[in-house]
Amino acid sequence: MTEALEAVPLVKISPQGIFKYILINVADGDSIKTVVRGFDDCEWHADIFEREETIFMASKLKAECIGGGRIEHDPEKKYMKVYGYSQGFGKADHSQSKRILETKYPDYKIEISDDGY
Repeated sequence: MTEALEAVPLVKISPQGIFKYILINVADGDSIKTVVRGFDDCEWHADIFEREETIFMASKLKAECIGGGRIEHDPEKKYMKVYGYSQGFGKADHSQSKRILETKYPDYKIEISDDGY
């Protein structure tokens, strides 16, 4: 993995609440890293992607959104639920999202569901 790709955090999400999230493949040449991004101040999945793509482009990295959904994040209960889909990008692989989230939140209970929007 390249140095630029190594520097990209696996997870950047809002500290609490219910918000949209996306999975992004970030690439530097042949190296690819999949990351989770979700922010409560973004109305649409595309808003999240646009914000993050600008950051990746500044580091000369390519980005592709591979799906989205929602995250319910309750830090007091150490709980997350990953569910739903993005109308624009399709449904993210929530099991992959869960594995990535567990790297930052190993002490959380993280549930996934294909229900809900």
